[in-house]
Amino acid sequence: MRPITLGITLALIAGMASAAPVPPSAEKTLAAGKPWVVVSPSGEAAAIHGAIDIDASPRQVWAVLVDCAQARKVISNLTVCRVVEKGPNWDVREQVSKGNMFLPTIRNLVRADYTPYSRITFRRTGGDMKILQGEWRLEPRGAGTRLVYENRVAADIKLPAEVVRAGMKADCGKVLVNVRRAVTGK
Repeated sequence: MRPITLGITLALIAGMASAAPVPPSAEKTLAAGKPWVVVSPSGEAAAIHGAIDIDASPRQVWAVLVDCAQARKVISNLTVCRVVEKGPNWDVREQVSKGNMFLPTIRNLVRADYTPYSRITFRRTGGDMKILQGEWRLEPRGAGTRLVYENRVAADIKLPAEVVRAGMKADCGKVLVNVRRAVTGK
């Protein structure tokens, strides 16, 4: 296995892979109430594409996504989320994620641009990640919302690519479920 330079945790916090639609093959998983996640190589980075259906309005989902105080409910190893700069429909956040025996503590500055209730794009402006660029899309579906997550991420952390991608897939699924739980209470 060749080593690859990727980070698992910050890939899930913020951060633009191409805005691809959720494929028809994901519908069965989503209809069963489960998150759908695919992680694939993307040059020196990894591309993460995930989605989950939430029984709540885009406005309700939005409220959780933009609130730093809610971030620790969504990302279990997040230790810091604070807004360091703010403008109309954008902010820059410092985000720190606690390391473990395989990953160091990771700190990043992330700029998020907001299109209220429909889209958050994000990109790295400083910190430990080499690449961190993506989006959250909130797609109305009847009385609910399909939350779509895409991210392209790379860091100077040497781990086997297969292990990193498996970890990213599991972590992304957990984050999507945690967003749903924070919004709906279930």
